[in-house]
Amino acid sequence: MDNFFRYFYQDMGRVFRSLIDVFVAFFDFLYYTFNFKLRMDIIKAYDEDFSTTEWILMLVVNILFIVLVVVMCILFAKLIRKIFRRYVPAKKYDEMVRQVRNLQRDLMRANYEKDKLLAMRMAEFSGSTPSFDEDFAEEVDESAEDEVDGVELVENPNRNRFDSPCVDPQDSRFFRLTSVDNYYKTAYEAPEYEDDITLPEFCDRFRRFASSKMRLYYDIDMIRFFIASMGAARIIILQGISGTGKTSLPYAFGKFVSKDTSVISVQPAWRERTELYGYFNEFSKKYSETDFLRAVYEANYFRDPHLVILDEMNIARVEYYFAEMLSTLELPRREDQVIDIVSATWDNDPCLINEGKVQISDNVWFIGTINNDDSTFAVADKVYDRAIPIDLDSRAEAFECEPEDAMYISTDRLIQLFDEAKAMYPVSQEILDKLEVLNEYLIKNFRLAFGNRIMKQINDYVPCFIACGGTEIQAVDFMIAKKVLRKFESLSLGFMKDELTRFNTYLDKLFGKNTMVICKEYVERLKKTN
Repeated sequence: MDNFFRYFYQDMGRVFRSLIDVFVAFFDFLYYTFNFKLRMDIIKAYDEDFSTTEWILMLVVNILFIVLVVVMCILFAKLIRKIFRRYVPAKKYDEMVRQVRNLQRDLMRANYEKDKLLAMRMAEFSGSTPSFDEDFAEEVDESAEDEVDGVELVENPNRNRFDSPCVDPQDSRFFRLTSVDNYYKTAYEAPEYEDDITLPEFCDRFRRFASSKMRLYYDIDMIRFFIASMGAARIIILQGISGTGKTSLPYAFGKFVSKDTSVISVQPAWRERTELYGYFNEFSKKYSETDFLRAVYEANYFRDPHLVILDEMNIARVEYYFAEMLSTLELPRREDQVIDIVSATWDNDPCLINEGKVQISDNVWFIGTINNDDSTFAVADKVYDRAIPIDLDSRAEAFECEPEDAMYISTDRLIQLFDEAKAMYPVSQEILDKLEVLNEYLIKNFRLAFGNRIMKQINDYVPCFIACGGTEIQAVDFMIAKKVLRKFESLSLGFMKDELTRFNTYLDKLFGKNTMVICKEYVERLKKTN
């Protein structure tokens, strides 16, 4: 045994001593590299004897040495990062395996469907009956029953609710909506609303607030048009030339009622509903949430009136990406006005997602701003028919007024004011009779008519405008111009200038001379531009 130990010491001992020398040399390298005091002492020992050339050489050597050390540190960091990148946690690895398995299953199903279609096509040519491997199809469907992502897809007592503890947004597929839940569970306090205000006072205070606090100036009639539109429709379109305050008006309204307006910038590539509502990413198992979805979802937590602006609404085709919302808002029952988000609800989904749907609260109005120029698309009639369009073609003159502060008003009070106005100031029978006569005139001379939807909007809008401080004839003039005469743009007006002139004369005869100012100005503008 003595001979073996001597051998082991001489042979293996040298190996281990060499290995230890490597570590010692490495730490000596680090010590002498970063021991700046020792190195400065060495430089001071020679600085009196250095010539200018030797000083320069000394600086060059140290700079090259520093560069070498930096490069070595970078390479070492990359090596460490590559080593850790190869390491995948067990939980994440299982998730990756599950995703690969699901993708393989989907690929098998797709191949089966492809083969099935090919078999049907071949059967058409040969006249035989196609045969399918139904056992394979059942096997594929059974494989679909494996776990999707480890979370139950059905409701149970563990479902996240408002009275349950806060959920970590990182653990939910809806990060932003879960964050909204947590805020309203812990930090939100409902304000004290000024529910004794009237509509004329509301309009006047809003105008003075916009002027004194935001340096935005609007005619009082424009404010009345806007507020009355909220009582007649959930969608309002503000159109006109750039710089007239289309976006600023609803933005200022949000500041006035102390509930900031949500501004959604429409993009030219928008073509479908997912641009507004987002989508579920099957790979990341997270929902891609949009500002629009968050605004609609959050509005269910408070009773303040909230505006959602679709800025540059017609830079993409409105009837493509907004079609579902147009139909949903037409449903007569509020509980049916919902947005389908996901097919099933998970335990840690946001509190207010019910059966995969989000309720559209009655305290939300959608404001679309439109520029009519060559860079935008024409807006379809079905959009205009469901909205109240307001033209902002000029800026109001600046004026001085007493400062006005923001306020709190509940949507319930605002809706109550609108309902009281509709009961107190219904459209007079005289105006209704004149509208019927006008409808017959339009059918006979222009083959145009206004249907039940427009009549309902007139019956809702006119009382609200009167309650805001306007007159009945002003409201009727506005609605006919924006909802009825707008349809003239679809006609060949270049050959109808005489008919348009006679129409203006007919308006004076039917409603009184120089009473339908907006309608006559609109007709004159059509005559000049066609």
